[in-house]
Amino acid sequence: MARMYSNVTTEDYSEYYNEKSDENTQLCSNSNVSAFSQVFIPVLYSIVFIVGFIGNGLVVCILIKYHQRSNVTDVCLFNLALSDLLFLISLPFWAHYAAISEWIFGSFMCHAVTAFYMLGFYGSIFFMILMTLDRYAVIIHAHNSLFSKHRSVRTGIAVAFFMWALSLGASLPTIIFSQVKNESNGWICTEEYPEGSGFKLFSYIELNLFGLIFPLSVMVFCYSRIIPVLMAIKSQKKHKAVRLILLLVIIFFLFWTPYNIVIFLKFLRQLGYMNTCQWEQDLHMAMQWVETIAFSHCCLNPIIYAFVGQKFRTLVLKILKQWFPVCFGQCTTIVSEFSERKGSMSSRSSVISTTKIV
Repeated sequence: MARMYSNVTTEDYSEYYNEKSDENTQLCSNSNVSAFSQVFIPVLYSIVFIVGFIGNGLVVCILIKYHQRSNVTDVCLFNLALSDLLFLISLPFWAHYAAISEWIFGSFMCHAVTAFYMLGFYGSIFFMILMTLDRYAVIIHAHNSLFSKHRSVRTGIAVAFFMWALSLGASLPTIIFSQVKNESNGWICTEEYPEGSGFKLFSYIELNLFGLIFPLSVMVFCYSRIIPVLMAIKSQKKHKAVRLILLLVIIFFLFWTPYNIVIFLKFLRQLGYMNTCQWEQDLHMAMQWVETIAFSHCCLNPIIYAFVGQKFRTLVLKILKQWFPVCFGQCTTIVSEFSERKGSMSSRSSVISTTKIV
């Protein structure tokens, strides 16, 4: 995120604010990138933080308030929103870092903010994968008694802990090697890898693998088998469910592919390719845009996975009515009456339950 998380995106800001030389000793000035990032990153990250925090915060509040009626889907949804919130907490720090070009929060906060970012990043990816697999198992193996027997909230919580452990394992190298350094332009928060260790190259591969290739492969495989099953069901909701599935995959692809392409180009540059000033400047500038697009995906997660469902929207309006009765009282009444006419108040579910059909 905005530091720019050395192994996660564009290395540290010292690369932006200093002049660097390539192998031909030609000086590369990044002053244009520096001026752009000082304005662009704080503004965009602030917007992402506000929008994402409101949406994911609502999901967490609703699932906590109505936890008595929770199911496995809700456990996954809760942890996805929690991951996004951890991720979003780091954004104000990176935005401030970008704005003043110096890390002022100390060594401990450098480790802590890096941990928030990395755990949120991988946690969000892993829980999206888990929700896809859960949806696949429910629809494709709906008549498997063994699966139904073990699909409980307790099992969901145990799997969630396992996913958090995987997220921590994937994040640990970055957290460990994060440190505050005193450079000529001030203090920076960056990852300092041992020379010749290959950790930096590994971090790029890890990002491409877990950030795009693996989750997209799981989505394509699972949903390619789910869609034919849904289309065979005699239900008026099946077309809506299929459209939602396609939208989910397309959005994930569009938001994360540009980011991962730039990460791969940085991987090639680390290997010694594209060692020109123009490539360096272009990659730094491109990263400003693609990372903001990718990171804004956490703002869409509540909409895609929760608020699309009519019953979840009803609960959102219900809790907003309790908090802001003047603003949302009339709106909640209208939605409740509409829901009653359609007979959709039997139980609460998230968008995943809607996609099950059923």
